[in-house]
Amino acid sequence: MRTIKGPAVFLAQFMGNEAPFNTLDGICEWAADKGYLGIQIPTWDGRLIDLEKAASSKTYCDDLKGKIADHGLQITELSTHLQGQLVASHPTYDTQYDNFAPATVQGNPVARQQWAVEQLKHAAKASQHLGLTSHVTFSGALAWPFLYPWPQRPDGLVETAFKELGRRWKPILDVFDECGVNVGYELHPGEDLYDGSSFEMFLEQVGGHIRAGINYDPSHFILQCLDYLQFIDLYHDRIYAFHVKDAEFNPTGKQGVYGGYQSWVNRAGRFRSLGDGQVDFSGIFSRLSQYGYDGWAVLEWECCIKSSEQGATEGAMFIEDHIIQVTERAFDDFAGGASDEALNKKLLGIQ
Repeated sequence: MRTIKGPAVFLAQFMGNEAPFNTLDGICEWAADKGYLGIQIPTWDGRLIDLEKAASSKTYCDDLKGKIADHGLQITELSTHLQGQLVASHPTYDTQYDNFAPATVQGNPVARQQWAVEQLKHAAKASQHLGLTSHVTFSGALAWPFLYPWPQRPDGLVETAFKELGRRWKPILDVFDECGVNVGYELHPGEDLYDGSSFEMFLEQVGGHIRAGINYDPSHFILQCLDYLQFIDLYHDRIYAFHVKDAEFNPTGKQGVYGGYQSWVNRAGRFRSLGDGQVDFSGIFSRLSQYGYDGWAVLEWECCIKSSEQGATEGAMFIEDHIIQVTERAFDDFAGGASDEALNKKLLGIQ
């Protein structure tokens, strides 16, 4: 059995225009001071990584790793959440998603999608150069506007969407396979991959691709009223990354899972800092450890009440306190003995 690594932190929600959050050195020093051992890097932020250069130059990647190691940190995974969103996006969201792409492809959905695919392929090669074995991203969404089955969906609509989603992702997954890197899709509302059933539908379309896996984030399952512990039992062999994020769901006579169009702070379901929500992290860390997950536990801070600074400070200790040092021996080994086949047969009454 193996032990979870951590604590680590996803930098996306912490980057900003003020020091120490506006440079790689600054945010690494900040993270190390908080007690983090690893950082998950959002690849769309050029202050942290030049993705194209990382894909073409191992020397650049070695220098980047060294710079981060000087702060006592490791890279856990690269993230392409924004680029992954653009691999498949419904036209309804074209204007909003344009902000995820460079100006050169904005207003041109075809060019934008092609750019996103190349970004993912760069991320595969960059991960290989950095010695990483897992990557995190979004799947994108074609069918999401049709999530609720009213008005009645035409027969085959969802199947067509997932067939196209698989067609777009299969070549990308093949590149990751060539690079020896797993892809963890964050199962997230707004993506066509948002729960176990939708993940299985996608897996079927990519032929059960070995690199197609999950970035496990229980906060999204709390808001869907999904059994996030049984989820680990069902999909543990496909969990390639772990976002540690809390949430709470408090339905009322006015609101349920859809939130009534309210702001985050006024929704029945909302994200919280670690320990402030309803997620059973003791159960999660136990379950993941039971199945031998030895990847990183990465804080993703999103809270509608608590500050990011306090959330990060408390988060490092929270993760550290939940990591289980997995035992290498059984607690009753002291009462055991050497294997003796003759004795076993005698005890069982076998001649």
